[in-house]
Amino acid sequence: MRLDKYLTTMGIGSRSQVKDYIKKGKVKINGEILKKPEYHVDEENDIIEFQGINLEYSKFYYYMLHKPAGYLSAVKDDHCQTVLDLLDVTPKDGLFPVGRLDKDTEGLLLITNDGALSHELLSPKKHVEKKYYVELDGALTESDIQLFQEGVDIGEKHLTKPAKLELLEDNHKAYITITEGKYHQVKRMFKTLGLTVIYLKRLSMGPLELDSTLKPGQFRPLTEKEIKELQCNK
Repeated sequence: MRLDKYLTTMGIGSRSQVKDYIKKGKVKINGEILKKPEYHVDEENDIIEFQGINLEYSKFYYYMLHKPAGYLSAVKDDHCQTVLDLLDVTPKDGLFPVGRLDKDTEGLLLITNDGALSHELLSPKKHVEKKYYVELDGALTESDIQLFQEGVDIGEKHLTKPAKLELLEDNHKAYITITEGKYHQVKRMFKTLGLTVIYLKRLSMGPLELDSTLKPGQFRPLTEKEIKELQCNK
Protein backbone atom coordinates (compact mmCIF):
# COMPACT_ATOMS: atom_id res chain seq x y z
CA MET A 1 0.00 0.00 0.00
CA ARG A 2 1.29 3.47 -0.88
CA LEU A 3 2.27 5.65 2.06
CA ASP A 4 -0.22 8.39 1.17
CA LYS A 5 -3.05 5.85 0.89
CA TYR A 6 -2.01 4.26 4.20
CA LEU A 7 -2.20 7.62 5.99
CA THR A 8 -5.56 8.39 4.39
CA THR A 9 -6.87 4.99 5.48
CA MET A 10 -5.72 5.74 9.01
CA GLY A 11 -7.83 8.88 9.00
CA ILE A 12 -4.92 11.36 9.05
CA GLY A 13 -6.41 13.45 6.25
CA SER A 14 -7.35 13.60 2.59
CA ARG A 15 -4.94 12.34 -0.06
CA SER A 16 -3.76 15.90 -0.81
CA GLN A 17 -3.38 16.70 2.90
CA VAL A 18 -1.27 13.64 3.68
CA LYS A 19 0.96 14.28 0.66
CA ASP A 20 1.63 17.73 2.09
CA TYR A 21 2.39 16.25 5.53
CA ILE A 22 4.81 13.78 3.97
CA LYS A 23 6.64 16.45 1.97
CA LYS A 24 6.97 18.59 5.11
CA GLY A 25 8.75 15.74 6.90
CA LYS A 26 5.99 14.97 9.40
CA VAL A 27 6.08 11.24 8.68
CA LYS A 28 8.73 8.73 9.74
CA ILE A 29 9.17 5.16 8.55
CA ASN A 30 11.17 2.96 10.92
CA GLY A 31 12.58 6.01 12.65
CA GLU A 32 13.59 7.95 9.54
CA ILE A 33 11.80 10.86 7.85
CA LEU A 34 10.47 9.83 4.46
CA LYS A 35 9.18 12.35 1.93
CA LYS A 36 7.95 10.02 -0.80
CA PRO A 37 4.12 9.64 -0.91
CA GLU A 38 4.52 6.74 -3.36
CA TYR A 39 6.66 4.70 -0.93
CA HIS A 40 5.21 1.19 -0.56
CA VAL A 41 4.36 0.50 3.09
CA ASP A 42 4.71 -2.94 4.63
CA GLU A 43 1.68 -2.80 6.96
CA GLU A 44 2.86 -5.80 8.98
CA ASN A 45 6.46 -4.77 9.63
CA ASP A 46 7.04 -1.06 9.01
CA ILE A 47 6.73 1.30 11.97
CA ILE A 48 4.95 4.42 10.71
CA GLU A 49 4.89 7.59 12.81
CA PHE A 50 2.96 10.80 12.20
CA GLN A 51 4.12 13.77 14.26
CA GLY A 52 5.63 11.36 16.77
CA ILE A 53 2.51 9.17 17.07
CA ASN A 54 2.91 5.51 16.17
CA LEU A 55 0.19 4.45 13.71
CA GLU A 56 -0.65 0.76 14.04
CA TYR A 57 -2.51 -0.62 11.05
CA SER A 58 -5.46 -2.91 11.52
CA LYS A 59 -8.10 -4.02 9.03
CA PHE A 60 -10.88 -4.00 11.62
CA TYR A 61 -11.47 -1.97 14.76
CA TYR A 62 -13.77 -2.80 17.67
CA TYR A 63 -14.83 -0.43 20.43
CA MET A 64 -17.15 -0.81 23.40
CA LEU A 65 -19.07 2.36 24.17
CA HIS A 66 -21.20 3.07 27.23
CA LYS A 67 -23.80 5.05 25.33
CA PRO A 68 -25.30 7.92 27.32
CA ALA A 69 -28.83 9.20 26.82
CA GLY A 70 -29.21 12.02 24.32
CA TYR A 71 -27.08 10.59 21.51
CA LEU A 72 -28.32 9.00 18.31
CA SER A 73 -27.07 5.54 17.33
CA ALA A 74 -25.97 6.76 13.92
CA VAL A 75 -22.80 7.71 12.05
CA LYS A 76 -23.89 11.32 11.46
CA ASP A 77 -26.93 13.53 11.77
CA ASP A 78 -27.60 17.11 10.74
CA HIS A 79 -29.43 18.03 13.94
CA CYS A 80 -28.32 15.75 16.81
CA GLN A 81 -25.08 14.46 18.26
CA THR A 82 -24.33 10.85 17.41
CA VAL A 83 -22.42 8.11 19.21
CA LEU A 84 -19.54 8.57 16.75
CA ASP A 85 -19.06 12.09 18.16
CA LEU A 86 -18.03 10.45 21.44
CA LEU A 87 -15.15 8.48 19.90
CA ASP A 88 -11.78 10.22 19.76
CA VAL A 89 -9.98 7.60 17.68
CA THR A 90 -7.91 7.29 14.51
CA PRO A 91 -8.95 6.09 12.01
CA LYS A 92 -12.61 7.02 12.38
CA ASP A 93 -13.85 6.74 8.81
CA GLY A 94 -15.86 3.57 8.25
CA LEU A 95 -16.86 3.05 11.88
CA PHE A 96 -20.53 2.50 12.67
CA PRO A 97 -22.68 1.34 15.62
CA VAL A 98 -23.85 -2.28 15.53
CA GLY A 99 -27.60 -1.99 15.84
CA ARG A 100 -29.39 0.88 17.49
CA LEU A 101 -30.25 2.06 20.96
CA ASP A 102 -33.02 4.65 21.29
CA LYS A 103 -31.84 8.20 21.87
CA ASP A 104 -32.92 8.07 25.54
CA THR A 105 -31.52 4.55 26.11
CA GLU A 106 -28.13 3.95 27.74
CA GLY A 107 -25.71 1.08 27.83
CA LEU A 108 -23.60 -1.24 25.71
CA LEU A 109 -23.00 -0.30 22.11
CA LEU A 110 -20.46 -2.01 19.87
CA ILE A 111 -18.82 0.25 17.29
CA THR A 112 -16.75 -1.27 14.51
CA ASN A 113 -15.99 -1.28 10.79
CA ASP A 114 -16.47 -5.06 10.54
CA GLY A 115 -19.61 -5.37 8.43
CA ALA A 116 -19.62 -9.17 8.40
CA LEU A 117 -19.57 -9.38 12.20
CA SER A 118 -22.30 -6.76 12.45
CA HIS A 119 -24.50 -8.75 10.07
CA GLU A 120 -24.03 -11.91 12.12
CA LEU A 121 -24.88 -10.17 15.40
CA LEU A 122 -27.99 -8.51 13.99
CA SER A 123 -29.32 -11.35 11.86
CA PRO A 124 -32.73 -12.56 13.13
CA LYS A 125 -31.66 -16.11 12.26
CA LYS A 126 -28.80 -16.00 14.78
CA HIS A 127 -31.02 -15.28 17.84
CA VAL A 128 -28.26 -13.27 19.54
CA GLU A 129 -29.36 -12.43 23.08
CA LYS A 130 -29.51 -8.82 24.24
CA LYS A 131 -30.01 -8.18 27.95
CA TYR A 132 -31.44 -4.95 29.37
CA TYR A 133 -32.07 -3.43 32.77
CA VAL A 134 -35.43 -1.65 32.86
CA GLU A 135 -37.30 0.61 35.26
CA LEU A 136 -41.07 1.07 34.89
CA ASP A 137 -43.82 3.38 36.08
CA GLY A 138 -45.78 0.49 37.59
CA ALA A 139 -45.43 -2.96 39.12
CA LEU A 140 -44.73 -6.25 37.35
CA THR A 141 -46.23 -9.58 38.43
CA GLU A 142 -45.10 -13.19 38.21
CA SER A 143 -47.64 -13.82 35.45
CA ASP A 144 -45.79 -11.35 33.23
CA ILE A 145 -42.82 -13.74 33.16
CA GLN A 146 -44.87 -16.42 31.41
CA LEU A 147 -46.50 -13.89 29.10
CA PHE A 148 -43.14 -12.68 27.82
CA GLN A 149 -41.94 -16.27 27.46
CA GLU A 150 -44.93 -17.08 25.25
CA GLY A 151 -44.51 -13.98 23.07
CA VAL A 152 -46.26 -10.62 23.06
CA ASP A 153 -48.47 -8.95 20.46
CA ILE A 154 -46.88 -5.57 19.74
CA GLY A 155 -48.97 -4.94 16.66
CA GLU A 156 -46.90 -6.78 14.09
CA LYS A 157 -47.58 -9.84 11.94
CA HIS A 158 -46.11 -12.23 14.50
CA LEU A 159 -45.78 -12.31 18.27
CA THR A 160 -42.39 -11.42 19.65
CA LYS A 161 -40.01 -14.32 20.08
CA PRO A 162 -39.77 -15.77 23.62
CA ALA A 163 -38.19 -13.28 26.02
CA LYS A 164 -36.78 -13.85 29.48
CA LEU A 165 -38.15 -11.54 32.16
CA GLU A 166 -36.44 -11.47 35.57
CA LEU A 167 -38.24 -9.51 38.27
CA LEU A 168 -36.09 -7.71 40.81
CA GLU A 169 -36.90 -7.18 44.48
CA ASP A 170 -38.43 -3.85 43.56
CA ASN A 171 -41.16 -5.05 41.20
CA HIS A 172 -40.92 -1.80 39.25
CA LYS A 173 -37.52 -2.99 37.99
CA ALA A 174 -36.45 -6.02 35.97
CA TYR A 175 -34.00 -7.60 33.55
CA ILE A 176 -35.30 -8.54 30.12
CA THR A 177 -33.44 -10.63 27.54
CA ILE A 178 -34.62 -10.63 23.93
CA THR A 179 -33.27 -12.16 20.71
CA GLU A 180 -34.77 -9.66 18.29
CA GLY A 181 -34.29 -5.99 17.55
CA LYS A 182 -37.62 -4.61 16.44
CA TYR A 183 -38.25 -0.86 16.56
CA HIS A 184 -38.70 0.24 20.22
CA GLN A 185 -39.31 -3.44 21.01
CA VAL A 186 -38.69 -3.44 24.75
CA LYS A 187 -40.82 -0.34 25.29
CA ARG A 188 -43.61 -1.77 23.14
CA MET A 189 -43.56 -5.09 25.01
CA PHE A 190 -44.06 -3.41 28.37
CA LYS A 191 -46.69 -1.13 26.89
CA THR A 192 -48.85 -4.25 26.31
CA LEU A 193 -48.88 -4.56 30.11
CA GLY A 194 -49.99 -0.97 30.49
CA LEU A 195 -46.52 0.04 31.70
CA THR A 196 -44.21 2.78 30.51
CA VAL A 197 -40.43 2.36 30.48
CA ILE A 198 -38.85 5.26 32.32
CA TYR A 199 -35.23 4.01 32.16
CA LEU A 200 -33.58 1.47 29.88
CA LYS A 201 -29.99 0.27 29.78
CA ARG A 202 -28.46 -2.48 27.64
CA LEU A 203 -26.11 -4.69 29.63
CA SER A 204 -24.97 -7.28 27.09
CA MET A 205 -25.10 -8.40 23.48
CA GLY A 206 -24.23 -12.01 22.83
CA PRO A 207 -21.05 -12.78 24.82
CA LEU A 208 -20.12 -9.10 25.10
CA GLU A 209 -20.92 -7.49 28.46
CA LEU A 210 -20.80 -3.81 29.32
CA ASP A 211 -17.62 -2.97 31.21
CA SER A 212 -18.80 -1.76 34.62
CA THR A 213 -15.83 0.64 34.85
CA LEU A 214 -16.99 2.61 31.81
CA LYS A 215 -19.07 5.66 32.67
CA PRO A 216 -21.70 6.96 30.23
CA GLY A 217 -19.88 8.50 27.29
CA GLN A 218 -16.69 6.52 27.85
CA PHE A 219 -15.34 3.85 25.51
CA ARG A 220 -12.44 1.44 25.10
CA PRO A 221 -11.13 -0.99 22.47
CA LEU A 222 -12.34 -4.55 22.85
CA THR A 223 -9.82 -7.00 24.27
CA GLU A 224 -8.51 -9.84 22.10
CA LYS A 225 -10.56 -12.23 24.23
CA GLU A 226 -13.77 -10.25 23.63
CA ILE A 227 -13.13 -10.09 19.89
CA LYS A 228 -12.53 -13.83 19.68
CA GLU A 229 -15.69 -14.56 21.66
CA LEU A 230 -17.74 -12.41 19.29
CA GLN A 231 -16.19 -14.07 16.27
CA CYS A 232 -16.84 -17.54 17.72
CA ASN A 233 -20.47 -16.50 18.21
CA LYS A 234 -20.83 -16.08 14.44
